[in-house]
Amino acid sequence: MIWRWLPVCVLLLWAMAAFFGDVLSTGANRIDLEHILTGPGQAGLLGFDDLGRPVMQRLLAGAQTSFAVAFGVVSISLVLGTAIGLLAAYQGGWLDLFIVRLIDIFLAFPGILLAIALAGVMGPGLDNLIIALTVVGWVGYARLARGQVLSLRERDHVTAAIALGSSRWFIITRHMLPLVAAPLIVEATFGIAGMVIAEAGLSFLGLGIQPPDASWGSMIRDGTTYMLVAPHLVLAPGLVMMLVVLSLNLLGDRLRDRLDIRLATEQRKS
Repeated sequence: MIWRWLPVCVLLLWAMAAFFGDVLSTGANRIDLEHILTGPGQAGLLGFDDLGRPVMQRLLAGAQTSFAVAFGVVSISLVLGTAIGLLAAYQGGWLDLFIVRLIDIFLAFPGILLAIALAGVMGPGLDNLIIALTVVGWVGYARLARGQVLSLRERDHVTAAIALGSSRWFIITRHMLPLVAAPLIVEATFGIAGMVIAEAGLSFLGLGIQPPDASWGSMIRDGTTYMLVAPHLVLAPGLVMMLVVLSLNLLGDRLRDRLDIRLATEQRKS
């Protein structure tokens, strides 16, 4: 039973580290030359990096970065993509055709490569990183929302609402959006995990958060030089990121099973 709550506990710790990181990571950028590359011990729970900065404090500061980027990008992409997908599917005609072609163009490029190109053009930084990932992140939500609305547009309750003279906004928000919310929420959960990895990848390449600000990706990049003498510089952020992403994926699977009515019905019958 405890294993079912483990992902939730990991995500709660991640959220607490993000919200209270300013208080907990006050010494993240403090250089101490006496502790350069010192391993975990009494002086530091997770050791120190190549500048003598405490790895534990850097991890907490990096949690703020990953949390802000992941939830910022997913929130904007979810709202933007859902609105575009709903409008395209319900309106139909040339607007739907144009949006479908636009989605196809974005899907023709690998998302991470397009984000790298955008981040390289706009320059590094938190704001530009969020913009670059949002530009490639809305497509999946728009495609999913459009597909869901196309399956709902001919339903009896929608036809009845149209016959009663309900406005387009009322039909979309009251008859369609609640029914497409479940798959979108599940998609957003997996999207947060993907954005954690994307942020770390761009920071690893030097296109994300810049020094002295901390990021799990930049910590791994800086630690690769000292893998043989100080493996904790790579293992600590790598394991933390793995736990967060794994917990998000497990939570997404659980939400999918809970929100899937057909699967829940089959489980009750069995």
